Amino acid sequence: MKRARLMLVASMAIFGTLGPFVRNISVSSGELALYRAILAAALIGGYLLVTKQPIPLGHIRRELPFLLLSGVAMGINWILLFEAYRYTTVSVATLSYYFAPVIVTAVCPVLFREKLTAKQILCFAMSTLGLVLITGTGEVGKGGTDLIGILFGFGAAAFYAAVVLLNKFIKNVEGIHRTFLQFLAAILTLIPYVAATSGVTLGTMDPTGWICLLIVGLLHTGVTYCMYFSSLKELPGQKAAILSYVDPLVAVLVSVLVLHEAITVSQLAGGALILGFTLWNEVSLPSRKLKEAS
Repeated sequence: MKRARLMLVASMAIFGTLGPFVRNISVSSGELALYRAILAAALIGGYLLVTKQPIPLGHIRRELPFLLLSGVAMGINWILLFEAYRYTTVSVATLSYYFAPVIVTAVCPVLFREKLTAKQILCFAMSTLGLVLITGTGEVGKGGTDLIGILFGFGAAAFYAAVVLLNKFIKNVEGIHRTFLQFLAAILTLIPYVAATSGVTLGTMDPTGWICLLIVGLLHTGVTYCMYFSSLKELPGQKAAILSYVDPLVAVLVSVLVLHEAITVSQLAGGALILGFTLWNEVSLPSRKLKEAS
């Protein structure tokens, strides 16, 4: 259990440092998303091969359409998130992106006929207020392009929510196999997109860009996803939910302390509302503890 907690904290901390590396890669967001998927798929594919974990394709045929769609959504999610980093600060982009669980909460009653509790409605309302505080801060941090970056971050959140919702339909695929297949689907989606837009521009990158690209693809995606899914197998959902908030906290610290990016009190308050009420929505006290407390 302790090892799993350390792995999850480490993976979330690594995710939180993604922004600065993306900033140093000169290719387009679509091209970067494609290379990220290729590098991560190659690494995870090698891991599955070495550990002799074949993909049971015969058992998952009915779920392949959902895997394909979730991979498409994942690729678009990455493009929008990388665009958010380019237009606003890393902290604001990340806080906007973490609106994804709120979107999932709002959509689940429609798709899965789940009833919203009073607590969920309150969390949704307060998280939405947090997003309003973040978006209503004017032209801070990136020369007046803050709002564009926030909208990209919110779009990335919407597509990440789509990935989460589509995964609810996937029951018979292990986490690491699921991620590998989603990366392959993302690659198939991103290849024609890149060909129709920016094309291949790897020749324009300097040595720093190449190093950052390898780090983003192999470490931030391949290695970290393996750590993330391995730790989830051994941790209760509530502990995993709490520890996942290391990601936005690290992202904010990196943005302010390392990149020296500006962040307003309103943005901090909005981020606190989104993270705090989303976390509260995901965590509940066990019934035994509730009885003891009463």
